[in-house]
Amino acid sequence: MTDQRARIEWRDGVPIAQAFDDPYYSLDNGVAETQHVFLAGNDLPARFGGNFQVAELGFGTGLNLLVTWAAWDKAGQPGTLSFTSFEAFPMAADDMAAALGHFAELAPYAKALLAAWKPQSGAIQLPNGPMLEVITGDARETLPAWDKQANAWFLDGFSPAKNPELWEPTLLAAVGTHTKRGGTAATYSAAGAVRQALSGAGFEVTRVAGFGRKRHMTRARMPDAK
Repeated sequence: MTDQRARIEWRDGVPIAQAFDDPYYSLDNGVAETQHVFLAGNDLPARFGGNFQVAELGFGTGLNLLVTWAAWDKAGQPGTLSFTSFEAFPMAADDMAAALGHFAELAPYAKALLAAWKPQSGAIQLPNGPMLEVITGDARETLPAWDKQANAWFLDGFSPAKNPELWEPTLLAAVGTHTKRGGTAATYSAAGAVRQALSGAGFEVTRVAGFGRKRHMTRARMPDAK
């Protein structure tokens, strides 16, 4: 059986995916990057409430989940949070622990995640937190088979130049199909091909200010039903 675990290299304490030679989170500030790109990029936490579904391409270290979970707790809105991530190469628990150990403000959430981390076991109800499901395998195969739609998408694959599979128009079309009307998507990438693919998937696409060294990022919204 092929080893599907992520192969990690460490550079100045930051995990780098060997397969893509790309960092798992910003070299500047991973938490602030997630807050800017994925929370603010999806108008969160203002939209939290009810039965809210976040979906993600690329689980990585789990940092996006933890930042979202902390924001959900702070918002104090009634309802439930579900977090579904599509990940081809899940990270080993010890690598995840080392990566998340840099973020002391998220330590309680990281501890709870690591205690429950079993990416092959299906959905996990995190204690007093979201329902987490990490769907392993090639997202080009697993996403079209998903039976839910998201309120918000975090498009967080490695860079399009190094990981083009997660930015193919057919996959982003599946993202569109699996987005609720009025739902949103956000990504750190401002590549023209990505924006064009999201537009082709039915989203209204906007280029906005990026985080840190990145001048621009992309926000997208699925129009409300007429």
